[in-house]
Amino acid sequence: MAHLLGAEGLHLEYPTRVVFDSVTLGIEEGDRIGIVGRNGDGKSSLLGMLAGQREPDAGRVTVRGGTRIGVLDQADVLDDALTVGAAVVGDRPEHEWAGEARIRDVIAGLLGDLDWNATIGSLSGGQRRRVALAQLLVGDWDIIALDEPTNHLDVEAITWLAEHLKGRWARNAGALLVVTHDRWFLDEICTMTWEVHDGIVEPFEGGYAAYILQRVERDRMAAASEAKRQNVARKELAWLRRGAPARTSKPKFRIDAANALIADVPPIRDSVSLQSLAVSRLGKDVVDLLDVGVDYPSTGSGTQVTTVLQDVEWRIAPGERTGILGVNGAGKSTLLGLVAGTVQPTTGRVKRGKTVQVRTLTQRIDELEKHWDDPVRVVIEGLRTSYTVGTTSGWGGGGKGQELTPGQLLERMGFTAAQLSTPVKDLSGGQQRRLQLLLVLLDQPNVLILDEPTNDMDTDMLAAIEDLLDSWPGTLLVVSHDRYFLERVTDQQYAVMDGRLRHLPGGIDEYLRLRARQEKGGDAPSSAAASSADGLSGAELRAAEKELAALERRMQKLNDQIDRAKHALADHDQSDYAGLGEKMKDIQARQDEVEELELRWFELTERIG
Repeated sequence: MAHLLGAEGLHLEYPTRVVFDSVTLGIEEGDRIGIVGRNGDGKSSLLGMLAGQREPDAGRVTVRGGTRIGVLDQADVLDDALTVGAAVVGDRPEHEWAGEARIRDVIAGLLGDLDWNATIGSLSGGQRRRVALAQLLVGDWDIIALDEPTNHLDVEAITWLAEHLKGRWARNAGALLVVTHDRWFLDEICTMTWEVHDGIVEPFEGGYAAYILQRVERDRMAAASEAKRQNVARKELAWLRRGAPARTSKPKFRIDAANALIADVPPIRDSVSLQSLAVSRLGKDVVDLLDVGVDYPSTGSGTQVTTVLQDVEWRIAPGERTGILGVNGAGKSTLLGLVAGTVQPTTGRVKRGKTVQVRTLTQRIDELEKHWDDPVRVVIEGLRTSYTVGTTSGWGGGGKGQELTPGQLLERMGFTAAQLSTPVKDLSGGQQRRLQLLLVLLDQPNVLILDEPTNDMDTDMLAAIEDLLDSWPGTLLVVSHDRYFLERVTDQQYAVMDGRLRHLPGGIDEYLRLRARQEKGGDAPSSAAASSADGLSGAELRAAEKELAALERRMQKLNDQIDRAKHALADHDQSDYAGLGEKMKDIQARQDEVEELELRWFELTERIG
């Protein structure tokens, strides 16, 4: 492979600290490099120096002659006066750019729903980000450097971007550098990972999963001060192996080594303990949406209405962990507002348990404004003195829950002793977000709604938040574009599509297939198309569709039985741990059967198309 770029002896420092000290790196054709590290450790600075946008204090960057480097940074530098079309293709005539397959692919993948003649100034933040990304990707580059490219993108756009980057160059051509907190994206496209920490850049082979394995191996040999970080990393690795087998099927991830490493690692969550705590705190009734519909007045009309949700039937169980998917404007916020009580239904009714306490972690941080000038220590001193968490078997405590002080919670969420004296306004965006989550948790809600909680978080902090949520004993509802996070902290996913709530037995992959069909103009492919796609005869296709319908009925019946069994736990003697354990085993058996049926369901849907 040919050498494209080299960095030798890079040194960068600020008045208060050294960011990089004598860093030497090389980039070859075919490299797909993900850059990870804690916020503030220099990931964006490294990217800027390598891309020629920032001068190091010492050292040099050399680029092979003729090498073209394209950069997407976090700053929004688009001209508000330009149209979308002018920003992406400039003043090139349509017959010229429309003849290039790459440009057509980029426009269709990122800008299909935007008005080509709309001005940049009229777009939302997410739409502007897509235009900036399209502006870069239509170009012809030897190296592409991306700084947080998935910010403001939804699951579909992130999936498209990953596929585009994987197919943009031949295997041993071009090079990619990407800074992102999106761990699914890292694992999907990267063949190498650079970890930025303590003034150095440490390389690891493979994507995020392989990096976690190698880092755990490194940490196991490190000093005792690294023990806590190792614990969280090993737990995350256990989930990568148990909960996301598709990611670990790549040869670059050494499966045997991973299995040996986590042989003594318990499941990430102790379901019996958490379920028992959730039932004791919530009772059998949480929130039931019964044939609910929501209409809003149409813009510009006093009589016409727009139906956002219709015929929604959702009975939320104690301890349920659910992820919600849907395009912008589909009605996700309205759905969560119904649960939280901030939105009233137009039709149907919402039944709420007497003990339910809902708190929402919103995308805004205005609830911190009253603490803006206060040090973190002062903010937490006015809160409750202890916080009850469940336990993840083997990760601490017994089945009755564990008491933590606010200081211990802060430590688990990555705050240092020195940061306790820092005013809230001087914290980084990620630190403010973590403090916001802490304030929500210390209110001791039993239903927690997280709206895009991963914004401004680095990968280490996301792992710490996931670790904390593993021991949170309540009902959890999550909206997030971060696919890894959503799959990691929830046990099931639903989608808001065409105003209705739809269960996704096949998870996010099923959602993406449904959206692709929807974009093509229908909820399902025709029988003829499905038959020709998989070679099924008409009789075979009818048999498959019949079995699929039977599976869906059986899964619905089992899920209803599971919901009733979970609600019945509230009527059981909470001190009868043996009896509770038996009931949980029965619930688990039904859940195992659902998982087996889902595998068959998934296989049939793949065949049918």
